[in-house]
Amino acid sequence: MTVPPSILADAIVHTLDPFVFEISSGVGPRWYGAAYLTGFVVGWIVLRLLAKSGRIPLSLQQVGDLVTLVFAGVMIGGRLGHVLFYEPHMLVEFSGDFPFWSLLAIHKGGMSSHGGVIGVALTIILFARQQRIPILAVGDAVAFVVPWGLMFGRLANWVNGELWGRALPQELQASAPWWSVKYPKELVLFEKVPAALEPLRDLAPAADRMNDPRFIDWVIAAAYEPSGAVHAQVVKTIEPVLTAYYPSQFFQALAEGPALLLLMALAWLSPRKAGVVSAVFFAGYGVLRYTTEQFREPDLGVAMLGGLTLPMMLSLLMIAAGVLLFVLSRRSQPIGGLVWTTPGAPTKNG
Repeated sequence: MTVPPSILADAIVHTLDPFVFEISSGVGPRWYGAAYLTGFVVGWIVLRLLAKSGRIPLSLQQVGDLVTLVFAGVMIGGRLGHVLFYEPHMLVEFSGDFPFWSLLAIHKGGMSSHGGVIGVALTIILFARQQRIPILAVGDAVAFVVPWGLMFGRLANWVNGELWGRALPQELQASAPWWSVKYPKELVLFEKVPAALEPLRDLAPAADRMNDPRFIDWVIAAAYEPSGAVHAQVVKTIEPVLTAYYPSQFFQALAEGPALLLLMALAWLSPRKAGVVSAVFFAGYGVLRYTTEQFREPDLGVAMLGGLTLPMMLSLLMIAAGVLLFVLSRRSQPIGGLVWTTPGAPTKNG
């Protein structure tokens, strides 16, 4: 997983392993799953603190039940959203390998944050009705901890080498800045093997040297094998021929995590009517996601409307949902503020 400093000085070459560790070849915990788990643990801790301080109308038992249901809502909604929005062929795609149905192959990645939000929203409505708690108050509590999961999810996208950013302008390609990223997997998109890679044929196994597709597969595998004897030489050789992309995963991790959390915290410093924090979440997420999508490569095979990608269109709908929640919140009761229990008045704890 280590890239030579000389390469990092020019651009980051993505050679990260998606596994935390491997029990056997292709089997083991992945960073993708660890990221989601971390997000839920942090969210659970924050919700418990809010419940203990009386800032949300939930008991500790209800917090545990809610987090469990939200986990299911995220996983089901996120996966269904990805398949329905981006890869509907997975609904009818089966294989002989576990879990046999592509819809269930969540360990390979493929989660829609918009789908996850829809799943969570439905979970909140069902939970609030069953527990007879105001829906908007429950929504505010959950919305306040969602950015943690979104941030860790984006970082997992980075580790997986998925959801690439857009290519940097041509004038920056010759001397790519240190913060840009290059993906060895891009080599499969080349029509023919670049001349700069020819010296690597002598390092490849005999069976892979003259068969171009197999040779490219070997080059990519060697780039992602940090313990391999030829790793450093392969990465150094392919770096100049690869395209430099914006690190959109980091842009979105910062926007959907710390930036969104800060917006909600500022809106909740003193008591606000239930629904306001959720409204800030929806509207804020929509604006931030729409903005960061300008730096992300559009998904292949997914329909666009003019210059709008599907994530952009879904983000506009979330902004509209935020406006609607602002209107609905006008009739709700206030919930305790993060800093002040009454507008402008400090708590006993300062």
